[in-house]
Amino acid sequence: MRQNQFKTLIVICAICSVVVFPTSTLATVVDAGTNGFTVAHETFVSADRMAVYKAVIENIGAWWSSDHTVSGNAANLYFEARPQGCFCESLGQGAGLVHMTVTFVNPGVLLRLTGGLGPLGLMGVSGNMTWEFDDSEEGTTVTLKYAVGGYMSGGLDTIASAVDGVLIEAMTRLKSYVETGSPDDPDS
Repeated sequence: MRQNQFKTLIVICAICSVVVFPTSTLATVVDAGTNGFTVAHETFVSADRMAVYKAVIENIGAWWSSDHTVSGNAANLYFEARPQGCFCESLGQGAGLVHMTVTFVNPGVLLRLTGGLGPLGLMGVSGNMTWEFDDSEEGTTVTLKYAVGGYMSGGLDTIASAVDGVLIEAMTRLKSYVETGSPDDPDS
């Protein structure tokens, strides 16, 4: 696919995720400019902090949407939760790709990744994604921040909302998966 097709795909996915996945996730595009953007999400999961963390790193293929993979199958995703480990996708027959590289791990507390998620990996950008897991009265507060900077023809600000939508969907599916065993929102 060409870059414009990727931008269109991201926008469509973001619109669909906002319509299909109403959520208690608090999300926002914190800032956006031609050379970068920051998105932040916070969601409350009714589960123990380590259970939520383990779902993120051990079961990503069970809750991440297959629509946001190269292979079309989220079961091909995996984490190596160690410094210089990867958030990767197997494409079969020895083929695969690195979506992001793990740069910091404190199990149950913090996970930091570096790289361009999805189509951003095809652009002249770099990003820093941080997952924080905190105890709360409801169980666990998960905070996801993703800061992206670099160059994209037309400006990175034009895709900030689309990336935000994809991450809202991911957080909604994670919450549903941990709380119900299914990534699909039972209210949709």
